[in-house]
Amino acid sequence: MTAAAAIPPALVDDVQTLWDYHDMHHALTPTDVGIGLGSHDLGVATHTAELYLAGLFPRVLFTGANAPSTLARFPRGEAVHYREHALTLGVPDEAILVEPKATNTGQNIEFSRSVLQDAGVNPHAVTLISRPYQQRRAYATCRKAWPEVEVICAAQRLPLVQYVAGIGDADRVINMLVGDTQRITVHAEQGFAIHQDIPDHVTVAYQRLIEAGYTSRLLPPV
Repeated sequence: MTAAAAIPPALVDDVQTLWDYHDMHHALTPTDVGIGLGSHDLGVATHTAELYLAGLFPRVLFTGANAPSTLARFPRGEAVHYREHALTLGVPDEAILVEPKATNTGQNIEFSRSVLQDAGVNPHAVTLISRPYQQRRAYATCRKAWPEVEVICAAQRLPLVQYVAGIGDADRVINMLVGDTQRITVHAEQGFAIHQDIPDHVTVAYQRLIEAGYTSRLLPPV
């Protein structure tokens, strides 16, 4: 593992605490559609394809335009690149829908719902496939914006150290974990997501990582 991919030893326990909190630990059962949420992580598309090929859902929808951090890697848009990757893994083109305009998780849910409706798909249950640490925020957002559907969250089942090594940038992953932890509270307060409890030990770990300088993904004060 390179130095850039290594979590500072003094912070490993706190980073692991946030990592574990954001994992919803949902049991995977069949649903009507798998929705792959766009990001910098192509592993989301890989896992979506794996679950489709395992028979967990009959239809795939990839959603996402670009964030500044994904434009260089996915110049045609996150969802478009996800689709192309899924095709190489054996997902048939006719099983894939693409939503290419969403730029945040709320839009991922809202726009995906519209694309599915336009395609005549009205799901009772959906599987949201995301980065491992995005599961809780995606769940909370979907339950608020689309309360009538059952939501199952899924992500690649990788240990923290292995995931960070694959991304190759520990600082990026830690900053994203800290930012997503903040959004659990802030987005609920803003009405974008349902409320979720944050245990005290998670709050303590979150605050220590902020004190260690992992603040680049924090939302500014309103």
